[in-house]
Amino acid sequence: MEKEEKNNQTQEFKGRNLEDAISLAEHELDLSRSQFNYEIVAEKTTLFGIKSKEIVIRTWPKKPSSESKAAQFLQEFLSIFPLELEFTLKKRNDLLYFIFNGKDKHLLLRKDGALLLAFQHILNKISSYKVQTDCDFFRKRKEQQLKQHAQKKAQHVHETGKDEFLDPMNPYERRLVHIAVNRIPGVSTESIGNSFLKRVKIFPQTEEE
Repeated sequence: MEKEEKNNQTQEFKGRNLEDAISLAEHELDLSRSQFNYEIVAEKTTLFGIKSKEIVIRTWPKKPSSESKAAQFLQEFLSIFPLELEFTLKKRNDLLYFIFNGKDKHLLLRKDGALLLAFQHILNKISSYKVQTDCDFFRKRKEQQLKQHAQKKAQHVHETGKDEFLDPMNPYERRLVHIAVNRIPGVSTESIGNSFLKRVKIFPQTEEE
């Protein structure tokens, strides 16, 4: 069945060399070379007053993976989205990073990155890999701000002996807070709540603890 599917989708392209043939295939298929397979089916030498060489390749599309499905969806969506945006995709282990750029990238970061995080939510629904989105090092700056805020609250708890409760956060954000607060002597943390978003309680550490 797979061989039959390949035969039904193959196309041939010619060029003076392999690079020319692949470039022609990209243009005609409207695909990047990473999105199709190819094989060389002929290498010809022609004589038209001047000796020249011709390469013939046969192409067929690659089966979409979970990774390329998310990328393909985003590419198609951005082509009709009324903002000038582009992205690059990086993969590390089982995590996909979609890094946005483009003329209108600043709009992704408004309202504390609401649109950027909306893209992340949608892409996570499509991909079987975990997806993170980023733009202009937004994530790194956000993490640094969260750590500094948590440490400031922890220092206040250490000085006053009174508990502090942070706003609801996802598991990743809570982990950052726990690590940051643990660097402050005399205080500890715990997550409060049963939902996905939980608050972190920062409280004085007793001598027994």
